[in-house]
Amino acid sequence: MTIALPHPLLARLAEAAGRTLHNVGELDDQIAEPGDQVLFCGGNPVQYPECLDVAVVLPELLAIQAGRLQAAVVAPELEAAVQARYGFTRWPSLVFLRDGDYVGTLSGMLDWTVFVARFGEMLDTAASRPPTIGIPVTAAATACH
Repeated sequence: MTIALPHPLLARLAEAAGRTLHNVGELDDQIAEPGDQVLFCGGNPVQYPECLDVAVVLPELLAIQAGRLQAAVVAPELEAAVQARYGFTRWPSLVFLRDGDYVGTLSGMLDWTVFVARFGEMLDTAASRPPTIGIPVTAAATACH
């Protein structure tokens, strides 16, 4: 089932990217693909108007990298799951992955030169653990007090 994206610019981005992710199964399939990837999580364009700016700029950033990475638009119904998985807190966000592993996130609209530089940096950054919410567990409890 295809669900319409909430704005024509987002639909145009999805067409340019070639893929819109609507459910966790599609997300898992996308993540399993080898190579560099970027997931566009725009949020509600009424609440976060910057998402439309990023939707216009992203195809230009992809063109600069000339096929170096795949892009996918995350449909609104899946954005909360992607946010929980990758720990970003601001909309819109571009989540970068490499061979299924988290690389980093760019959030919000940036100046063009900053965007180009940061986009390139993401392609040269090593994969890492995604940020999470909560307190990390460092050792098992050995006794009760």
